[in-house]
Amino acid sequence: MKIRKITAALIALSIICCTLTACGGNDDENPKPDSSGVSDMASGKADYAIILKTLSNDFWAKMKAGIEEEAKALGVKVDIFAAQSEEDTAGQLTIFENCLTKDYKAIGVAPLSPTNLINGIVQANEKGIYVMNIDEKIDIDTLRNAGGSVIAFATTDNVAVGEKGAKFIITQLGEDGGDVAIIEGKAGNASGESRKAGATKAFKAADDIDLVASQPADWDRQKALDTATSYIQMYPELKAIYCCNDTMALGALQAVINADKLGEIIVVGTDGSAEALESIRAGQLDATVAQDPAEIGATSLRKMVEAAKNKPKFDPKAEPQMIPVDSNIVTKENVK
Repeated sequence: MKIRKITAALIALSIICCTLTACGGNDDENPKPDSSGVSDMASGKADYAIILKTLSNDFWAKMKAGIEEEAKALGVKVDIFAAQSEEDTAGQLTIFENCLTKDYKAIGVAPLSPTNLINGIVQANEKGIYVMNIDEKIDIDTLRNAGGSVIAFATTDNVAVGEKGAKFIITQLGEDGGDVAIIEGKAGNASGESRKAGATKAFKAADDIDLVASQPADWDRQKALDTATSYIQMYPELKAIYCCNDTMALGALQAVINADKLGEIIVVGTDGSAEALESIRAGQLDATVAQDPAEIGATSLRKMVEAAKNKPKFDPKAEPQMIPVDSNIVTKENVK
């Protein structure tokens, strides 16, 4: 009987200890998102959060690094989250909604679609949290009709990006011109549509250039490889392909290599990713229109800190400030 009583007491004591241990953490001091996101610089309470698209793409990894560097320079703490993939629109909204349970002064968002975060932005405004639009433009009319607002929009001029890529191709082809094609991003995606529009405008304005095809490949390397393979088969005289990001450009490049046409078909990408730059050094990819994602991220954080300090009025009718960040063509002649 005594042994049973002692055993019961030990079990009870063990349960109490486990309960105390489980209750000992403080989530507010070390915020953690759900499994669809990542958090960085979360060792202490942060006043700011930024939600990126995905860190599997070098562009967003560079933006994350730029945000972290700027946070150190400003003496602020920022929690950085990202979706699992460029298709995870619902997961990105979940990350945003989780952020609304924290006491952030401002949240920066690079939405996966023009509308997937609108409900979250409206909720943020209602809680007095400023929202910064980063890189991918939110559908402002839809947001305005829902009663929400953003403080500003920081991005590259993507129409100019597409024009730069196309004009490089036009210059390389010279007076002979020839057949060219575009591999687009995801249909309806603002930055991809703008790049396509810029490239299309430049190609159609050029003499002796015939734009024979323009199709989306959803920012995906394999889809771009398949699309480029189809282009090469359908248009035997194809001279160049402009791709709306580097991931797709590297897929298109592989299609050119597979067709044994390296050096015959020009391939130009967009973003200035590490892999694209390495390919340019190796004499394979012809060029990329390099953005400055680190500066886009840093600019966005500075604007968020400014808003938290100056406390502008939440006004859905106001037109968000456009903050452009420049881009440049990178070729084998100037690649670093």
